[in-house]
Amino acid sequence: AWLSERISLVHGTAEQLPFDDAQFDALSFTYLLRYVEDRAATLRELARVTRRGGTIASLEFGAPPSPVWRVLWELYVRAGLPVLGRAISPGWHEVGRVLGPTIRALPTPERLAEVWREAGIDDVNVRGLSLGGGVVMWGRRR
Repeated sequence: AWLSERISLVHGTAEQLPFDDAQFDALSFTYLLRYVEDRAATLRELARVTRRGGTIASLEFGAPPSPVWRVLWELYVRAGLPVLGRAISPGWHEVGRVLGPTIRALPTPERLAEVWREAGIDDVNVRGLSLGGGVVMWGRRR
């Protein structure tokens, strides 16, 4: 109960957040950039609502850069995820079917880091996890 008194839900879009400039000391997001139409506008908006010097961090899926691991990853997301999803429920089948293409459509982590910098985020760091299947990025708002 005490937590619900301190948290309120706010409806908005990533490209036009309903918050004042520099309202947050830091922010984090997960799996956002593969679902928005304009990644650059989204990152500019996230930077806008973060105070100067504040940290912005993200976690995203990625495709392994190594050819060997990439082949195994492709097999998993093209066949394994949809089949496993179907075993759970129709909704999870759809998630498994869509996940691979949305990950493939993302720019490389290096290109995404450039987009972060262009949006006003400095000291951008990228760390691959799980052979590149996960990507953590963080930086400081300029």
